[in-house]
Amino acid sequence: MLFSDLDLSPNRIEQAKRRLAGKFIDLTSSNPTHQGMIFPAGILRAAADGYWDARRYDPDPRGLPGAREAIAQYYKSRGAAVSPDNIFITASTSEAYSLLFSLLAAPGDNILGPDVTYPLFEHLAAIHGVELRPYALDETRNWQINPASIAHACDENTRAMLVVSPHNPTGAVARNIATPSPIPLVIDEVFAEFACAAPRPPALFNLAQPVFTLNGISKMFALPDLKLGWMALNDAAMAEFGERLELLNDTFLGANSLTQHMLPALFAQGMGFVDEMTARTNANLRMAAHMLAAHPRVRVNLPDGGYYLFPQILGWDDDEALALHLLERGALVSPGYFFNHAGSVRVMISCLTKPDILRKGLEIFLSAI
Repeated sequence: MLFSDLDLSPNRIEQAKRRLAGKFIDLTSSNPTHQGMIFPAGILRAAADGYWDARRYDPDPRGLPGAREAIAQYYKSRGAAVSPDNIFITASTSEAYSLLFSLLAAPGDNILGPDVTYPLFEHLAAIHGVELRPYALDETRNWQINPASIAHACDENTRAMLVVSPHNPTGAVARNIATPSPIPLVIDEVFAEFACAAPRPPALFNLAQPVFTLNGISKMFALPDLKLGWMALNDAAMAEFGERLELLNDTFLGANSLTQHMLPALFAQGMGFVDEMTARTNANLRMAAHMLAAHPRVRVNLPDGGYYLFPQILGWDDDEALALHLLERGALVSPGYFFNHAGSVRVMISCLTKPDILRKGLEIFLSAI
């Protein structure tokens, strides 16, 4: 599909939202700054000190050395060794994806992605003229990757495989990432700090095939407005793609110097905030799952990680009709088809939502179904 062919007209749910003009509880929010999760201002102010007086623009195509060293130390704290030279800083994870689509594939090539997923990949594939081929997540095995579907989707034009772990929206941590050929892996772990029903996933730098691991401060530190992400490459990826990726990143230099300057302080002083945020979302997930599981029409499991629930709703055969029904009664959820899910009727509920609002919204939800 070409980018110009994407249908941008408002869907029925968006039309209903506009008509109702906010007269509903939003159970879909993924913006922490809208939910009272505000990174400590004092840490931010202190982190910026020293930048202004010595301000000098000396861009590095991989990112400022101090910022890359801080990211390498973060992975060391997770038991994974990666050189600061193998790290490339970008303005966001989305920008990192776009660079990798350009690096790894040409128009007419294909990239594998999960069949249930946040719709970012579809848009990037259209922008770059690349075919996005789905591999299956097995709903009956807690959304684990189906290896047979990878083998079926791969051909001589397959250039990479995208893995989101913990996954959005199912929360599954991928436990078996095997490809029939050593194609590059792009592993998105922006929800890695939000471990819930499983330990934080390991950083996979020891694989023989090229691996690009993506993360950033948007989810980890609830700082989507400061715009900083990164790619960490294993040695195989660095050897094969490092020089060209450096040229690509140098072409845009999207990450601003101030946020890069602040990053070491964010890691050094901000992990306590991350722990508090994770504790709140985990408490929300457990509260919501308990409330939902008590209803005879709901099937729900705690996710391995992340902050979303993706429950199955029995007694309905159309998730859009269900979402519209709920919206008219005062609760906004995302239907499963937003994530390309087909088959069972599912909705996405964000447990990033403030606890009191989440509980009130769930009460409306349960009454309405």
